[in-house]
Amino acid sequence: MLRESLHCKSKERIRTYPGIKEDVYAAEFKPDPSLIQELRLNGDIIATVRPPANEAHYHNPESDTLFAEFMNWICETPGIKAVLLPRNKSQETQMKQSSPQWFKGSKVVIPQKAVDGLNLLWHSDLVVSGGGTMNREAAALGIPVYSIFRGKTGAVDRQLEREGRLTMIQSVQEVKKKIALKRRPKHHTPESRPRQALQEIVHHVEEILRTESRQSVRLTPIPNPTNG
Repeated sequence: MLRESLHCKSKERIRTYPGIKEDVYAAEFKPDPSLIQELRLNGDIIATVRPPANEAHYHNPESDTLFAEFMNWICETPGIKAVLLPRNKSQETQMKQSSPQWFKGSKVVIPQKAVDGLNLLWHSDLVVSGGGTMNREAAALGIPVYSIFRGKTGAVDRQLEREGRLTMIQSVQEVKKKIALKRRPKHHTPESRPRQALQEIVHHVEEILRTESRQSVRLTPIPNPTNG
């Protein structure tokens, strides 16, 4: 789907597969419910939130505005908690100083140690993120995910949006208009069998190896029996 956007002289050297790279490893994910007890999230709608990368060269301040609008909405809405994942300690300190109201009570939870990202996403009812990988992992797991990234949108995210697997939030008005603060069914588990993406990647690798093997056989010199 993205072959046209790649800068490569020989398009024949490009192999494609259906889906995204996160579809490959997310297929093997197994949920661990102990995370809910660890973060004390029982009974609430859970929104996992990743702030914008405000120290990155591609950062657009519009993302900060959308992030603040969503966090304020969370804090005024009963029955929902946010698991907030700052990008570093500096960003965490900055948010606590600039928006102390977010951290009153237990509406916003910041894990005190690293947690399994896929597991956290799976136990979330929705994901709001200013990043890329977390959005795509949520899409791979089938979690409702909303992107507040306001830089140049990548081709992968545009495709996910067309497929209905990701929703782009482009204005403050769209925060409450498009983001659904509701529970999602979690009675089933993700598929444990390899998905089509992984199967086709394996097929491409095997085909390349077979081709290389045949070429190697043709190029092997035949010994001269007269040499001694």
